[in-house]
Amino acid sequence: MKPIRFMILTVVCLSLLLATACSKKPNRTTKVTVAGEALTKVEPDAAVVVLSVVTQNTQAITAQQENARKSEAVANAIKNTAGPNAEIKTSDYSLQPQYDYRDNRLPKIIGYDARNTVIVTMSELKNVGAVIDAASTAGANSIDNVSFILRQTSPARGQALADATHQAMNKAQSIAQALGGRVSRVVEESESATVAGERMMEYQADTKYAGLARQTVTPITSGQLSIKSNVQLVVEIES
Repeated sequence: MKPIRFMILTVVCLSLLLATACSKKPNRTTKVTVAGEALTKVEPDAAVVVLSVVTQNTQAITAQQENARKSEAVANAIKNTAGPNAEIKTSDYSLQPQYDYRDNRLPKIIGYDARNTVIVTMSELKNVGAVIDAASTAGANSIDNVSFILRQTSPARGQALADATHQAMNKAQSIAQALGGRVSRVVEESESATVAGERMMEYQADTKYAGLARQTVTPITSGQLSIKSNVQLVVEIES
């Protein structure tokens, strides 16, 4: 009798365990896509000045040599004014003939233009005007562009990205709570960021006190930059 009782008891226990297992509802997972956006105003941390030395002469070699002399003087003036860690590099160099097209005749070379364009990237924003003045005095005769930027290593970029990510995750948490579940994991993530701000295509020298022995430094103001970060997340919600 005992073996029969033991078998019956075993069958009952197995039936109860099977019934309990079958009664549990399987977890359901849902994927949702959420987006976050952050807009932050920050001060630029670098300035970029693009300037050129342009020389002309009837002889190509003379135009070239004069340009080399003035360009070296300009580079030295920038190094002495821009501040530590300033980057100076040549972005373009050209030596072009100039033609006379009058009277429908074959064009005649009447001279040569030599142009040396350099890009100055500097962290000392307060020195931008002084750099322009020093370069102009040394021989730069074309200020092509002045712009203010935010370097890729700026902490402000990371903060804007973090703010956008937090916003996206908050949306995911709200959706999960409404569905009676929780965010189990992030499946996919994508991001983008843009920086916009004031961009100056030319500068205006302050000539009000040009007659004085000491000239006023060219006033250059940077303004603020806008960092716009966008984050898109695909999350898995378990309910």
